[in-house]
Amino acid sequence: MADYAAQISGMSFGYGERKILENLTIQIPKGKVVSVMGGSGSGKTTLIRLMSGQHKPDAGQMIVLGQSVPDLNTQDLYAFRKRIGVLFQFGALFTDMTVFDNVAFPLREHSQLPETAIRDLVLMKLHAVGLRGARNLFPSEISGGMSRRVALARAIALDPELVFYDEPFAGLDPISLGITANLIRKLNNALGATSVVVTHDIHESFAISDYVIVIANGHLAAAGTPAEIEASADPYVQQFIRGLPEGPVRFHYPASSLSEEFL
Repeated sequence: MADYAAQISGMSFGYGERKILENLTIQIPKGKVVSVMGGSGSGKTTLIRLMSGQHKPDAGQMIVLGQSVPDLNTQDLYAFRKRIGVLFQFGALFTDMTVFDNVAFPLREHSQLPETAIRDLVLMKLHAVGLRGARNLFPSEISGGMSRRVALARAIALDPELVFYDEPFAGLDPISLGITANLIRKLNNALGATSVVVTHDIHESFAISDYVIVIANGHLAAAGTPAEIEASADPYVQQFIRGLPEGPVRFHYPASSLSEEFL
């Protein structure tokens, strides 16, 4: 277990009768950048919500950072969340706070550090993402790519052991995308953390990832290094990574034949 940041076995979860994940078994290696990929609605974001304790699975086991997350009480879950960082989709910065105060928020919320220490830590995190000079600006005064980097600084403010990235490349221009991907890789190495990156971006994620997990229809389709995923013979995996219009995922939603419709 020491070699894994997370071990999930036979996990199922659904919203009411709508099944999202079913009998999912995966392992996330410790200290690596791990990309979780799959089509829209395959359960990627739901997976990180389960791993961070936002939802409880309907069945199965889930050990994250050595703890059974579904079994944690409120106090223990609060302590567990101090060990993880989350980069929310599109950043989700507090619009009425400066860049500095956004990054300081988890430090003020989860630590008893004096303001002098918080100031130094915030400036260090902002420097790591290249935005120390923007500390007094508001989110409305910086670009989308810069906002994502501020959110990244906030996600690592507490030096987490595990960082979740929910679609960190969505909506970014090619330059900002490359910068963000490079930061994820560098910060993971600097922190000695484990990074779980939920993404659709094949090129950038394969370039920075040590391990890739592909989910299809709530099930594990493939897992391995980027090279092993590219060599996979699974039809869904090949359709997904190559963006093929035809394959297991059909263009047409199931319907009766045209002759039945018009006759």
